[in-house]
Amino acid sequence: MTTSAMASEIGESADVVANIVRSRPVTRDIAQRIGIGSAPLCVVCGRGSSGHAGVFLRYLVETRLRLPVSASAPSVITAFRTPLMLRDALFIVISQSGRSPDLVAATRSARAAGARTIAIVNATSSPVADEAEFVVPIEAGQEHSVAATKTVIGSMAASAVLVAELAADHALRSALDRLPERLHRALALDWSAIADDLAKASAVFVAARGLGLGSAREIALKLSEILRLPSIGMSAAELQHGPRAALSSRTPVVMMRLMDETAATVDALAEELREQEIALHLCGGPHGSLPWLTEDDPATDPITMLVPAYRMIEQTARACGFDPDRPPRLSKITETF
Repeated sequence: MTTSAMASEIGESADVVANIVRSRPVTRDIAQRIGIGSAPLCVVCGRGSSGHAGVFLRYLVETRLRLPVSASAPSVITAFRTPLMLRDALFIVISQSGRSPDLVAATRSARAAGARTIAIVNATSSPVADEAEFVVPIEAGQEHSVAATKTVIGSMAASAVLVAELAADHALRSALDRLPERLHRALALDWSAIADDLAKASAVFVAARGLGLGSAREIALKLSEILRLPSIGMSAAELQHGPRAALSSRTPVVMMRLMDETAATVDALAEELREQEIALHLCGGPHGSLPWLTEDDPATDPITMLVPAYRMIEQTARACGFDPDRPPRLSKITETF
């Protein structure tokens, strides 16, 4: 196999985001109609890769809107059958297929409780979209690879567009205008240097802080899903605590550094890991070892960093004889309850 659906779909990400940015007036209208001035909190709902986009959204909402964010546990509705008191809350559900019954139930319950509900979905004709008051479409087209790539990047971009409009954040709007071109340029970044350490690894740690945490968790998921390699995505701050004891020559660390208030602590941790001879692959900053573009807005760089990571994982999978499009024991749509 010389190519894969996953590789093709990674390559489509820039066009997906360009379309999302062009559709900003629709999202602006939603933002104006929501009126979040009285919202006591924001609740974000999503699983798997959509949950990782939700982690990214959490940091955007808390840093740009100053609203506290809670991650929804859909089982509270589906298993424990306990509706939450969400009057006037902002409830945002992120889903690719929009079909998982637990996300449908959680969205329906939130809206019935008086929350303002927004669905960020790829499939706008779906049960989740039907239950939400407002829909922000990703419109990435069909994904044939089981592993989601362009829809994850689209979910994060759509989340950033929504927050930019809710906050009337001109700097973020400008960064989003630059994002499609940066995603296209990121296709040329070669992170294959990680592959040698992956071949010897017993496990991989992927770390970042703040706005990069969702991407760290997403990359770790793809390492597990496609390369069948136990991987954990975590805060670089948490890596300084208990998990640090598990690091060894067989546990490479992939770390992402953003040009924001978290940069100094990530740099310090990177220096310590190198002194301890832990295999470290760092993206970003003056001491980065992975190819990277010049830094841009820390709210969009975590999205761009997914492109070379996805490409490296897809290429490594094919080199190992794995099919990146069809990981074992997985299906494209997972319906949880």
